[in-house]
Amino acid sequence: MTPQAIVFDKDGTLFDFRATWEVWARSFLLGITNHDLERAEYVGQQIGFDLKTNSFQHDSIVIANPVVDVAQALVPYLPEFSVNALVDRLNSEAENVPQSEAVALVPFLGTLRARGLKLGVATNDAEGPARIHLTNAGVLEHFDFIAGFDSGYGAKPAPGQLLAFATATNIAPERVVMVGDSTHDLVAGRAAGMQTVGVLTGIALADELIPYADVVLPDIGHLPEWIER
Repeated sequence: MTPQAIVFDKDGTLFDFRATWEVWARSFLLGITNHDLERAEYVGQQIGFDLKTNSFQHDSIVIANPVVDVAQALVPYLPEFSVNALVDRLNSEAENVPQSEAVALVPFLGTLRARGLKLGVATNDAEGPARIHLTNAGVLEHFDFIAGFDSGYGAKPAPGQLLAFATATNIAPERVVMVGDSTHDLVAGRAAGMQTVGVLTGIALADELIPYADVVLPDIGHLPEWIER
């Protein structure tokens, strides 16, 4: 069925996850521990980040979970902070992360808009940083709908954000494609009754995404060709 709308995950989908968030993770961990390298390494291990190799483990809680989950995982190892304080710190630092685009987003999204497709973003990041990242990339105006974990629709893998996008655009879920780099994204898409496309610009491997995806693509740049087919 030809899609009429596409809803994208943000990190790992519109933006390359490793190129963006591995730099951020090192900076955050060193900053939050006052550059105590040993403590930073230990705290990093608790959220699936190896400070020595500057890399995330495949099951890191940071990859697909809401910020509040990351804060709750961190607070036992950073008792000087409350969960709310850590959420504020994570959101504040996330706003300033230089994003590495998975493909050149302005022409890519312009092409999709020219086809008459409605576009949305559903992220487990907070909505505020998400809007800042999209604004900095010069593409905020391309989207008809943007939701974060704190926008009132829940967080993935629940389908609330995706169903809210379908409602906001008045398009039946089966005519919407959910594009994401994690099983959280694709499970949410399936639960919403949408077509699902996995991309490999996050941490997950193709074999992890295939069971939940109609197709797995190298990156979102291959999406127009898939839609044509």
